[in-house]
Amino acid sequence: MSDQVFDVISIGGGSGGLACAQRAAEYGAKTAVIESHRLGGTCVNVGCVPKKVMWNAAGVAQSLGDAQDYGFDVTVGGNDWPALKAKRDAYVLRLNGIYERNLKTKGVAIVRGVARFLDKNTVEVNGERLTARHIVIATGGQAILPVLPGAELGILSDGFFELEQRPKRVAIVGSGYVACEFAGAFHELGSEVELFLRKEHPLTGFDAMLGKSLMREMREQGMTIHQHVVPSAIREQSGLKVLVAGDGREFSGFDCLQWGIGRAANVARLDLDKAGVNVDDFGYVATDGFQNTNVAGVYAIGDVTGRAALTPVAIAAGRRLSDRLFGGKADRHLDYNMIATVVFTHPPIGTVGASEAEARAKYGDAVKVYVADFTPMYHALTARKTHTDMKLVCVGPEQRIVGCHIIGTGADEMLQGFAVAIRMGATKSDFDDTVAIHPTSAEELVTMR
Repeated sequence: MSDQVFDVISIGGGSGGLACAQRAAEYGAKTAVIESHRLGGTCVNVGCVPKKVMWNAAGVAQSLGDAQDYGFDVTVGGNDWPALKAKRDAYVLRLNGIYERNLKTKGVAIVRGVARFLDKNTVEVNGERLTARHIVIATGGQAILPVLPGAELGILSDGFFELEQRPKRVAIVGSGYVACEFAGAFHELGSEVELFLRKEHPLTGFDAMLGKSLMREMREQGMTIHQHVVPSAIREQSGLKVLVAGDGREFSGFDCLQWGIGRAANVARLDLDKAGVNVDDFGYVATDGFQNTNVAGVYAIGDVTGRAALTPVAIAAGRRLSDRLFGGKADRHLDYNMIATVVFTHPPIGTVGASEAEARAKYGDAVKVYVADFTPMYHALTARKTHTDMKLVCVGPEQRIVGCHIIGTGADEMLQGFAVAIRMGATKSDFDDTVAIHPTSAEELVTMR
């Protein structure tokens, strides 16, 4: 059997693998992408893109509910979940096609199937051998199903997008951004939602203000939140799911139970040991600051590395890696500091940099924090109210801003520009000297005292 020979192979056709392969091809490298499912990975198929569609739909539902308060005579029926799903799925399929056409236009070979290493320069797919000087592991992550009796009765995040009908009552187990985002979408589109947390509040990996404020907003919207619940089993009763807690409590009557307890590296079928590639204690492919694994010529990017599991991070890391390998930019690499992110809850959350707790642990008394809280002007006329909370975390006599945290309407869009300034080293006086745009929520970030 003769080998197919390439300059670089990307194992995985998600955001990182595609970005890496296309950038390499632009430099003239002979490139292949190996993918066993639809192109686009988690983000396009069962992540960012369809999730944002559902967030948009939930936002429309909120606006329709507010319409009468602004003088509109409207009658609103329930959401047509099957129609929404059909349009969402069609949009995703169109994106799959766009990705495939882009690869073909750039001359990138698409290999369909599951790759496994034979050695550090060789992989096998469907019985065919592919070799390359450079192999990039970009297989992403996968949702975790807990190991407990009846866990399979619940659905994972992928299963959310397979639901043909909107469930009436939903139990969501988890406290991270996935669990919180799905809770908001279910609730605003008409489901009764109960969120189950192991700890005191959701989003424990973020600044404490954000999780506490989100929990307040969720409860005011009508969601039920159960704190300090550790599931021990799931069972069915009369066709409905029952969540059994470790302390003996039982929560019943759910026609859908959604797991949102985290994700793990998707490496089980790669045979990494054949290439000698190491994983860390959590099962992620270990990499240095240049995306190198412990094996020369083998690299890893994106969620499979366990670092900042965000689509733009995978794309940036992939492009920079190809810039370094094929573009003559020897020092090109991704700086993982000051990466901004948004949680698409209702209201949304935008955050960049250190939390207050992280800053105080690192800088001690040199930290000064500024906060603002208010009800956005939009709600001056509405019976429904949401609250906005903001925090700037500053350090040193110059009060350099090392963290910015926002929960409130518009947080998703306003953060990007502020993230640029903060990454460039903006200080509190830089914000103070910026003339505010009035009336907006964003102006509060440059008027804090």
